[in-house]
Amino acid sequence: MGKNNKVKEAWNEWSDTDFAKYRSDDRISKLIAQPESAFHPTTYAMIHEAFPSLEGKRICVPSSGDNHAVFAFHLLGATVTSVDISERQLENGAAVALKHGWDIDFICDDSMELSKIKSNDYDLVYTSNGVHVWINDLNSMYQNIHRILKDNGTYLMYEVHPFTRPFGDDTKQITVVRPYDSIGPHGVIPTYTWRMQDILNAIVSSGLSIKHIEEMYAEYNTYWFEVSGEREKMSKEEIEKLYNWKHNPLAAIPQWLSITTVK
Repeated sequence: MGKNNKVKEAWNEWSDTDFAKYRSDDRISKLIAQPESAFHPTTYAMIHEAFPSLEGKRICVPSSGDNHAVFAFHLLGATVTSVDISERQLENGAAVALKHGWDIDFICDDSMELSKIKSNDYDLVYTSNGVHVWINDLNSMYQNIHRILKDNGTYLMYEVHPFTRPFGDDTKQITVVRPYDSIGPHGVIPTYTWRMQDILNAIVSSGLSIKHIEEMYAEYNTYWFEVSGEREKMSKEEIEKLYNWKHNPLAAIPQWLSITTVK
């Protein structure tokens, strides 16, 4: 079985189990009330700088996952294409869109190929948190992102900062679990811990021009406990300590990365 087939099968299963909570009525209602909440505030500011209005813009979201960014872009006035390797993620996303009467295209395709996506067709391509870890060929992904963008189109990404990859989740002391240059593949379902140089070199090699980079600390949505659901169990004082590097050394390391590029 190929690497991509293992990833697809895993996400088809997780879509109906672990990730079903992201389609809850409560989460979707909050997204409808405040579409920009689908983005880190710094990332949203970068989107807004590139496109003061998204009305009528054509946007493609490869590896769309929970489709929150897709729904948000639609609610902000864009024409959106959601692309993912997982049929179930797309089917579940399409069910939410149908329930609310949202006109969104859902296409099953590999982000490293985008073979079903027309060239020179999009004003913005956006990838969100958790995409790169599933990509085994960064150059292919970025070459195809470049291909589907219009001339002067924008690619913008939001991702876990590579500097976090060597470290475990111990909030009392820094614990190294792997070398920075141990890229992978890791695990039975293969994942990859790409370095800054891997991401930036792949972007530049594709022909995209880097315009702006932001490295964000743990001022928002601290991933090492947000993803696990631990935040709901913590007191306000405990949460504040997790954001303070003197109490939690992981907070001294940038947690998020956003990059704006132009074709």
